[in-house]
Amino acid sequence: MNLVIFNGRHGASRTIELKRPLVAAALSVALAVPMALGGAAVYWWTDAHNRDLNASLTHQLQQELEAQREKVADVRLQTGEHLDALTAKLGEMQARLLRLDALGKRLTTLADLDEDEFNFDQPPAVGGPELDSEPVGTSSDDLMKSLDDLSHQIEDRQQQLQVIESLLSNRQFEDQVFIAGRPIRKGWLSSHFGRRIDPFTGRPAWHEGVDMAGKDGSDIIASAAGVVVWAGPRYGYGNLVEIDHGNGYTTRYGHAKEVVVNKGDIVKKGQVIALMGSTGRSTGPHVHYEVRHNGRALDPAKFIYRSSR
Repeated sequence: MNLVIFNGRHGASRTIELKRPLVAAALSVALAVPMALGGAAVYWWTDAHNRDLNASLTHQLQQELEAQREKVADVRLQTGEHLDALTAKLGEMQARLLRLDALGKRLTTLADLDEDEFNFDQPPAVGGPELDSEPVGTSSDDLMKSLDDLSHQIEDRQQQLQVIESLLSNRQFEDQVFIAGRPIRKGWLSSHFGRRIDPFTGRPAWHEGVDMAGKDGSDIIASAAGVVVWAGPRYGYGNLVEIDHGNGYTTRYGHAKEVVVNKGDIVKKGQVIALMGSTGRSTGPHVHYEVRHNGRALDPAKFIYRSSR
């Protein structure tokens, strides 16, 4: 291969003979240099792009980690608040249980109940089949278990108190309807139950109650709680109050000056039901007092002189 070089100044030319290997080497160098430069440029561009991409991904990961840290912190805060609330609830329930125990002991003593039957110092008896144990939980689980245990104890105490309340209510009701004591606050016994001389005829007659004399207009009181089944005039009794005490028992209060209750009224033991007078078949201010069971007259003295419950 020949290479011709022209000299522009003198118009002369010079021919140089190039050998084939040298030409091939020159062409290789000429092609290699641009390719190398292009490869370097691609590498530099790719490396810069990768650096930008890595920086973006790193930033995204940092943001994600920060968000997760905030969530963890929020969960911890909520958990702490939840535990504080559970702890406060636990303390409240413990205080409530102590008050229930104190009340139960006092009621048991006042009601004179068997302390072994109503023992507020012992935990409630519980049981059931054994189940697979669960792994030990967190402090929140421990608090929940304590709350459950306290709930069971409180329910047990409430059940005991309900039984005591029922017993006391029944006892109070029985005490209220238990016929005992005099039908007046002041006065004296003026005529007994049974056979006596009739003050109007002078002949022997059967007296189905007792007479208790006193000051005109003084109080006549119910000897037991019950329902008024008669309130007003009645032949032979004058103004009469009759009270039904249940279980077949009734009491009658006759010759009243004034009746202060009405038929259908519920009266308490010791409540004023009438004022003493001398209405009907009477010789002076007194109350004719009868106690009847299933309609049969009983001696009121047995009820007057027995102690109230």
